[in-house]
Amino acid sequence: MTDFSDLVRGYHRFRDRDYTRQHARWMELAESQSPRVMVIACADSRTDPALVFDAAPGEIFVVRNIAALVPPFEQGGGRHGVSAAIEFAVNQLEVPEIVIMGHGSCGGVNAALTQNFAGLPNGEGGFIGHWVDLLDAARDRIVAEHGHGDEATRELELETVRVSITNLRTFPRVAEREAAGKLRLRGAYFAIRDGVLWVMGEKGEFAPA
Repeated sequence: MTDFSDLVRGYHRFRDRDYTRQHARWMELAESQSPRVMVIACADSRTDPALVFDAAPGEIFVVRNIAALVPPFEQGGGRHGVSAAIEFAVNQLEVPEIVIMGHGSCGGVNAALTQNFAGLPNGEGGFIGHWVDLLDAARDRIVAEHGHGDEATRELELETVRVSITNLRTFPRVAEREAAGKLRLRGAYFAIRDGVLWVMGEKGEFAPA
């Protein structure tokens, strides 16, 4: 089992190998970043976008959270971490693409489907329940059609990507840049069990990459 001391040893390997080999690249990155793609992914330890996409340092701007969810645009109170990252990527970095990457065996999606939040009625502070209730409408529709089995889980995992893309379009600047042809929204789904990446088409359908 990896602990912090293992991470530090890993850092030393990185510092001695990859950092040394790509020293010039790291010097460029120390001055600025200019990623072409923002990836919004799940915080799940098994689905690191940099590994899945074999991306080099500085190539993707990543935000990760439970179930790779994007909330709808809203102003007012609260700490809008995902929204702040979207604002930065779109306004400051001006990325031309945003990818929502869901995945198989997603604990956040399972919590939304089963309403089981770590064995507590609504999680320790209610944070998980209030976050994944972004999927309530999708869950109710899918459960009515598929019940609560594996098929429903898979359908809700895919629908999570569509919900997040729909919510992305409620951000005025996102909608503006997409309408102007300066931003493209994409969906993807990584199946952990077989290592297949599914890519969402224009009509919301998924097919292997």
